[in-house]
Amino acid sequence: MNGSSRIEIKTPKEIEKMRRAGQLLSSVFRALAPQIVPGVSTAELDAFARKLIEEAGAIPAFLGYHGYPATLCTSVNDQVVHGIPGKYVLKEGDILSVDCGLVLDGFYADSAITFPVGEVGELAQRLIDTTRRALEAGIEQMVPNNRLGTLQAAIQQVIESEGFSVVREYTGHGIGRQMHEPPQILNFGTPGTGLRLRPGMVFAIEPMVNAGTWKTRVLEDGWTVVTADGSLSAHFEHTIAVTDDGPLVLTA
Repeated sequence: MNGSSRIEIKTPKEIEKMRRAGQLLSSVFRALAPQIVPGVSTAELDAFARKLIEEAGAIPAFLGYHGYPATLCTSVNDQVVHGIPGKYVLKEGDILSVDCGLVLDGFYADSAITFPVGEVGELAQRLIDTTRRALEAGIEQMVPNNRLGTLQAAIQQVIESEGFSVVREYTGHGIGRQMHEPPQILNFGTPGTGLRLRPGMVFAIEPMVNAGTWKTRVLEDGWTVVTADGSLSAHFEHTIAVTDDGPLVLTA
């Protein structure tokens, strides 16, 4: 685990800039939501999001990042993360995880939501609801003097209490002037251990939850991560600051 000496503590002014970036990103998701319907391609969603971000004077954070070719990550059904938008046309009953980041005034915001496409099955809906609750449980632990392990364990408890699996290989992260900063935020842990949280720390917490095994594999495109057993996967993420008054969700 990265030591706290390497973690950049943001000033109130910097957190306010990140909040503006986060509010813009939240508005992009609100505009995207009604577009996520059967018959729409993931490439169309990507073009829509890119246009919104650039027209607002921001920069799509993922586009070109280590060569990534799109603004959104669009991960469908058994795809966990980093699905590349393309010709795939959404169908009734799919679940679609949309991950998006942007840069505004030099600061990053990062968020993800798993959307049901039309009516989905009971398992899919329970997976979505559980993943959202796991994120909320982690956010509640973003208070001064708490331990990172306690935050991570809170996420894990929600997921495993429903019989689902915590993805191990992919994690949350610190965020600020860079998209990925220390520390790494696992979605499993031991209460009372790890980094002590301080006001000014800003994390992107992002539980990735599989209906079957926690194990994953990467497709031949070098990006798309899928569940090893073909089971469904869901993903939620917010960018959150630790403040003296408790957690401040910057992407809400």
